Amino acid sequence: MTSNGGQRSAYERAGVSIEAGDQAVDLMREWVEKARRPEVVGGIGGFAGLFDASALTDCRRPLLATSADGVGTKVVIAQRLDKHDTIGFDLVGMLVDDLVVCGAEPLFLTDYIACGKVVPERIAAIVKGVAEACVQAGCALLGGETAEHPGVMGPDEYDVAGSTTGVVEADDMLGADRVRAGDALVAMASSGLHSNGYSLVRSVFADRSAWPLERYVDSLGRTLGEELLEPTRLYARPALELARRIGTHAMAHITGGGIAANLARVLPESVTAVIERSTWAPAPVFALIADVGESTLGLRRPDLEEALNMGIGMVAVVAADSTDEAIALLAEHEIEAWLCGEVLDRPGGRAELVGDYRRN
Repeated sequence: MTSNGGQRSAYERAGVSIEAGDQAVDLMREWVEKARRPEVVGGIGGFAGLFDASALTDCRRPLLATSADGVGTKVVIAQRLDKHDTIGFDLVGMLVDDLVVCGAEPLFLTDYIACGKVVPERIAAIVKGVAEACVQAGCALLGGETAEHPGVMGPDEYDVAGSTTGVVEADDMLGADRVRAGDALVAMASSGLHSNGYSLVRSVFADRSAWPLERYVDSLGRTLGEELLEPTRLYARPALELARRIGTHAMAHITGGGIAANLARVLPESVTAVIERSTWAPAPVFALIADVGESTLGLRRPDLEEALNMGIGMVAVVAADSTDEAIALLAEHEIEAWLCGEVLDRPGGRAELVGDYRRN
């Protein structure tokens, strides 16, 4: 924005461009409009997003669920490659798939983008990814905020975060109280690293002279950077359908902390869950990180399993006689799934991985 005969305003001289912010809003408007639900009231540009909650009166006891998260240091990879239209999928995945583990349907999402300098096309690309993922997850992109932080962040630096709200009928809520000894564990394949463990991964490949993001890696079938930017898989809709049709007992979203730690969060103290590593072969990216990490940082398997999903993005706890039906349903949604373990009548409220991974 200019004033005083074309001179820049004091705010713009300080590094904040209102004009660039307005242009970014104009560019993102198309994508936000695509990520609507019928309950959304008004449009982009207001001080707050509005969502008509009258439909919730049909619920006997509606419980609102909320989740807040970010993408972490995966944004560094996007910035180095100057590719910003997939990072929104990661944000939505981190948010809505935390909701569905309790059986909640995601209703709407708001995002927050902090950057050193508003580049309208870059902001619009980020929001495009968020909106497209919201459409896939079935939730509305209700609003958000873009903040310019000159002097705090570099002109090409940004971070993204968000919050989402959903609803579940109290009687349908999933969780530890439904889990029983004898239940089966159904794994849902991840699309790759998703959005966790990137501080460790970036440390593994820190010697960029040997491992530049542009390096083509035969085992991956693409460049290292393309692999590291693979968007997070969204499980929201198939996971909710699984809960409705199969009667899922609990679900665990495999994020930071790895498979065992996240699965333990939905187990009662009366049982122990055992995951058999031999039931799957992690994708090649995990073997690459293991090999390079062992030579550069002395990484061992526990280090990887503590930070990475190792090829599983979500675990469903179901009755043993529902396993085949659950796997078939997920296949209809093009999600590879398999029986990866069971719940044992062993007190502890913990999950443990046993055996060795299958080789590709």
